[in-house]
Amino acid sequence: MTAIVLTRIDPTQKMQRFYKLDVQPDLFGGWSLIREWGRLGRAGQVRTENYPTRGTADLAMVGHYSRKARKGYH
Repeated sequence: MTAIVLTRIDPTQKMQRFYKLDVQPDLFGGWSLIREWGRLGRAGQVRTENYPTRGTADLAMVGHYSRKARKGYH
């Protein structure tokens, strides 16, 4: 499984951020969407969302991806 890593760099605002999305199986037969975000070069915050199927986790990942893309992450 491949993680998606997005970045947003704007030198005029001194902004260097990342946003990482990854879907992984959990220990209970479900799937987890793992989101990590923060400043480039530093440890970020991590949030895990649990889903019953891989399809629902993938749909959630696509939703987060599209919201971040609209905000300028690529």
